[in-house]
Amino acid sequence: MDGQLKVLMVAAEAVPFTKVGGLAEFAGALPKALRQLGVDARLMIPRYSDGVRRGGAKLLRVGRTMPIPAGSREEPAHLFRSEVDGVPVYLIYNDQHFGNRERVYGFNDDPQRFMFFSRAVISAMRALDWVPDVVHANDWHTAPIPTWLDVYGGQDAHYRDIASLYTIHDFAYQGIAGRLLLSYGRMMDVPHLSVEPPGKINWTAQGIAHADVVNTVSPSYAREALSAASADVGGLGPLLEMKRDRFFGILSGIDTESWNPQTDGALAQTFDIESLAMRVVNKTALQRELHLPADGDRPLLGLVTRMVPTKGLALLAESLEELLASQDCQFVLLGIGDPELAEVYRALQSRYPRSVRAVERFDDRLARRIFAGVDIYVMPSQHESVSVALMSAMHYGAVPLVRAVGGLVDTVTDVSRQPDRGTGFSFLDFTKSALSNALRRALVLFSDKRKWHEVQRRGMSRDFSWESSARAYVDLYHRAQRVPR
Repeated sequence: MDGQLKVLMVAAEAVPFTKVGGLAEFAGALPKALRQLGVDARLMIPRYSDGVRRGGAKLLRVGRTMPIPAGSREEPAHLFRSEVDGVPVYLIYNDQHFGNRERVYGFNDDPQRFMFFSRAVISAMRALDWVPDVVHANDWHTAPIPTWLDVYGGQDAHYRDIASLYTIHDFAYQGIAGRLLLSYGRMMDVPHLSVEPPGKINWTAQGIAHADVVNTVSPSYAREALSAASADVGGLGPLLEMKRDRFFGILSGIDTESWNPQTDGALAQTFDIESLAMRVVNKTALQRELHLPADGDRPLLGLVTRMVPTKGLALLAESLEELLASQDCQFVLLGIGDPELAEVYRALQSRYPRSVRAVERFDDRLARRIFAGVDIYVMPSQHESVSVALMSAMHYGAVPLVRAVGGLVDTVTDVSRQPDRGTGFSFLDFTKSALSNALRRALVLFSDKRKWHEVQRRGMSRDFSWESSARAYVDLYHRAQRVPR
C-alpha cells in the first residue's frame, strides 16, 4: 500500500538458512515481526555452499548475473529469491566467495568476501523492482553498505533517499583490514577515521560514522559502550560519544513460535507453564542421552555457547572444579570454538565422568533439549550484548545464573535481591568467589521446590516475543529517515 515503510535487513547469516550465533536468530526473526506490524520487511544474505547452508527452502533465480566491482575487474553475483514465514528473502551467490566453504567465517579472505557481498547488495537494490526506504545493516560484514550510501549514494537518484540503520551485535568483532580493501571495493573516497590504526580500516567504526542511526541489542550494553570506563568497545568510545544522540539500545526478542516448549519436536516431553511438573521428563531423558546418572532431584547445570574467552568459560571451569568436589550436581556444555577451552572441559569431564559432559559440536536440537532439561543455565560472560540462548532457556523453564552485564542484566532479575520478582541469579565481580557464591545461592533455593518453581514460572512468563522490540525498531527506522542526508 502507498506509504508502507520498506525495510531491507542485511546480514551475514539468518535462520533457517545459516546459523552460527545470535545474529542469525535476529536477522531471521525481526523481519517476520516487522511484517506483522505492516512493514514491508525483506531480508538479504549470502547464499553459502551446501556444506553450511541449512533450511531446505526453495530458491528461485532472479534476473541476470550482476557484475560486481572487484578491484580493476568485475566478478559475477547471482541473485536468488525465497520466502520464509511470509518474508521475502534474497540470497547472493558467488562461487569464489561463498562456494566450497565448510563454514561461514574464519577465512583469511573474509574482508574481501563481505566487501563483495556488500557491493552486491548495493547492486541488487538497483536490480530489484523494489527500493527500500531503510537499509538495516548488521555487524561489520555489512558496514560497507551504510558507508557507501553516505559517501556515494547522494550522487545517484536511485539511492539518494535510502536511510540506514547499523546494528552492532558484539563490539569484539570489528572487521579490521588493510585499506587496500577500499580499492578492491572501489570505495577509495571513504575517509580515514581517527580511531583507525594507520593503513587500516575498521568497518564497525565506519558503520558507526556513516549510518544515519546506530544501535546495539540491549539498553545496558549501549550504556556500557558509552561509559568512559568501558574497555569493551575496542577504542570506539570517542566515535560513539560523537553519535550519542543517534545511538540506542533495544533488547532483542526470540521467535516464540520456533522456541516453544509446548510444540518443540526436539523434546522428549512437551510442556508449558501449567504443566511444569512434566519438565523433569526432559531432564532425565537428557541425562540418559549424555550417559549421566538419571536423577530428577540432582541439580543439573548447563550452557550452550561459542567457546571463546569472553564467555567466562575459564572462570566457570574454576568454580565448577570447586563445586563438583563438594556438591552432588551435574554440568553439561554444548559448543565449539577455542581449542584450549575445549581441552579444559574435556579434562573436567575426565576427572568427573559421572557429573560432567562436554559436547563439542553445533547441534540445534540438542541445544533445545538442554534448555528444556537443565535446572540452572549458567552464563558468566565477561561482557554480553544479548543472548537468544538465555531467553530460550528461560522460556523453557531453566533458571538463569548470569553475570550482571549487558543484555544479561536486562534479562535477569536477581531473586536474592527481589524475592517476589526475581527470575534468576546474578553476580557482578568477574571473580571465582563471586560466581561460586551465586552458584551456592542457586543450589540452596533449588532445594526448596516450591520457591524454585515460582522462579521458573516467573521466567517462563516473561514476554520474550519480538513485538515490542519490533515497534522500537520501527521508531528507529523513522528516526533514520529524518536525518538530513
